[in-house]
Amino acid sequence: MASSMTSPADRSPEPGQGTTAPATVGKTGAASPDPGRDSRLDNAKFVLIALVVIGHAIGALRGYGPAGALYYWIYFFHMPAFILISGYLSRSFDASSRRVEKLVLTLAVPYLIFWTIHQAIYTVERGGLPESLSVLQPTYTLWFLVALFLWRLSVPIWQRLRWPVLVAVAISMFAATADLGGTLSLGRVVSFLPFFVLGLSLRREHFAYLDRLWVRIASVLVLGTTAVLAVPISGHLSRDWLFWTNSLTDRDIDPLLPSLGLRMAFMGLALVMTFAVLALIPRQRTWFTPLGAYTLYVYLGHSVVLLLLQASPWYGLMSGAPGTIAMVAFGMGLTLLLCTPWVRRGMRWAVEPRLTWFLRRDPAAGPGDGARGGEGSEADRRRTATAGAGA
Repeated sequence: MASSMTSPADRSPEPGQGTTAPATVGKTGAASPDPGRDSRLDNAKFVLIALVVIGHAIGALRGYGPAGALYYWIYFFHMPAFILISGYLSRSFDASSRRVEKLVLTLAVPYLIFWTIHQAIYTVERGGLPESLSVLQPTYTLWFLVALFLWRLSVPIWQRLRWPVLVAVAISMFAATADLGGTLSLGRVVSFLPFFVLGLSLRREHFAYLDRLWVRIASVLVLGTTAVLAVPISGHLSRDWLFWTNSLTDRDIDPLLPSLGLRMAFMGLALVMTFAVLALIPRQRTWFTPLGAYTLYVYLGHSVVLLLLQASPWYGLMSGAPGTIAMVAFGMGLTLLLCTPWVRRGMRWAVEPRLTWFLRRDPAAGPGDGARGGEGSEADRRRTATAGAGA
């Protein structure tokens, strides 16, 4: 679901980059660790984006017990975890014109491109135009780009509040009692807001607590227990609770108070599982650490692949244990494929569009500011490539 979902950027902290800059390249051409990167977060971003793809891949197999349990277990925490990391890596966003420009180029423009691609697939699949062509109605996975755009714009506000997390929780809970509809996915924007604000409130030293032995042992117990609990929960609880989309008034629980309690319980479960996963994620560089820089390519690319797959007759043939194993393997393979250099080169026009002409020149910018008034240097283009997390 960054921010947690990023493409490579330069070493200076950018809105979606925070303390993690990509590896530098020495004279030999080999990548070397950059002291500014946080390997734990890069590792976490890759693991979480793989879970996002796998969760979407097995979505049609929820009727099969083990697949349903795995689906619920993944959805317990994967988006809250992505969003928390996104908040942590958005701490440097100051709403300056430069930052807002990058926000537009790295989130809003890719959103419009992939929204158009999604709608084209829907049109071919259905044999006609959909009922609504409003860009304010996010398609499939694009709700996260909208949410991250709005959350980032609000960063200066949260950084001024004395108790930002408590305020965000209150907003999330009260908003859950109203029907916000599907416009701009506002239901998810406010429902997941506490995780983003909590990420903003964290500091590097807080992650040091995750390295304690007892925390890691407890984390294993937490993830094991929740995996067991996912079996009965997947058979008896609506998956609407996992999506954090609709109003609590749409649930079958009456009066509303038990629904609020259940929402708080899911919020707490997601938070505990998020820190459990982060505690067990390797903090040193691994073979997949560099891939954590390309989560936006995976997030946007896999949505197109899965929409095409779901429109094919072959997808409906997947069932039982063989289908579950096949789709989990497919999801993992697709994640790795979308991280490869040649695939990224083919997708760069959509994920990292060079559309600086789309924006007006900032009069306050100097004449050498390549990000305005033209395409600019390669370094400027790479700086604008940093984009959001996470779902």
